[in-house]
Amino acid sequence: MSCTFCHLGKERIFHEHELVAGIWDTYPLNPGHALLVPRRHIARWFDATPEEQAALTAAIDKAKTAIEEVHTPQGYNIGFNDQKAGGQSVPHLHIHVIPRYEGDVPNPKGGIRNIIPARAAYWNK
Repeated sequence: MSCTFCHLGKERIFHEHELVAGIWDTYPLNPGHALLVPRRHIARWFDATPEEQAALTAAIDKAKTAIEEVHTPQGYNIGFNDQKAGGQSVPHLHIHVIPRYEGDVPNPKGGIRNIIPARAAYWNK
């Protein structure tokens, strides 16, 4: 099986590092949606070496800069899905850097907590 993140097209890459590539998401949730992908084929954050984890974390700032060269987001969601139960659909680790814009959803309160909507509104409990 061919891994989409092991064979990146140059047109998608906005950041290159020996351990990490920054790419534009093919199916962006919002304009400027970026992905940070380790060069080595690994499935999970917990499989990454400390050096890979540091390079991925440092690349978040690179993604923000690249996004803001073209877009003007008012916020961000940053994260990854780990394993099937965590929503991972591509078995190659990648971090989402998703720009957020005023009005892109009716009520953004709770941010990533909304992955389980019935449990997200802890402030109402």
